[in-house]
Amino acid sequence: MSDSASSAPQPLETSPPANPKAKPPAPEDKPFGEFVPQLLLPALAKEIESYGGPAAELSFEQGPMPVVGMTCWMVKGCLPGERRFWLCFTSDDINAPKTVVIAEAGSEPSLLESFLIDEKRMSLALIVSRLVQRLNGQKWLGPN
Repeated sequence: MSDSASSAPQPLETSPPANPKAKPPAPEDKPFGEFVPQLLLPALAKEIESYGGPAAELSFEQGPMPVVGMTCWMVKGCLPGERRFWLCFTSDDINAPKTVVIAEAGSEPSLLESFLIDEKRMSLALIVSRLVQRLNGQKWLGPN
């Protein structure tokens, strides 16, 4: 005789579902007024310094966009040799249209360049890497 009682299916123990750990919010989900000064400026400064040159002077403010005068939020930067750049946001949202403006020492900015126009979603790393790539393309960083 087989032991059918011990081979009978046992009821599954049901325990309450474990609460999945809440995923921390992405840095880009921070409010714009916190994201730029607390995350973007330090990350940008660190990346610029990684090229071996002196630190950039960076600030975040609202004011007239170079060349056109439209009010915007902007990251303003100054590199050694009085080279200046602006990353302008048309509204207080990192996904808003952006422009980059540059000016060599002794000259006024004269050209606005669209910045990251094909990207669907912005990230801190993307903004930093592309802006630094643009500045390095000018041969403004490191021993170019």
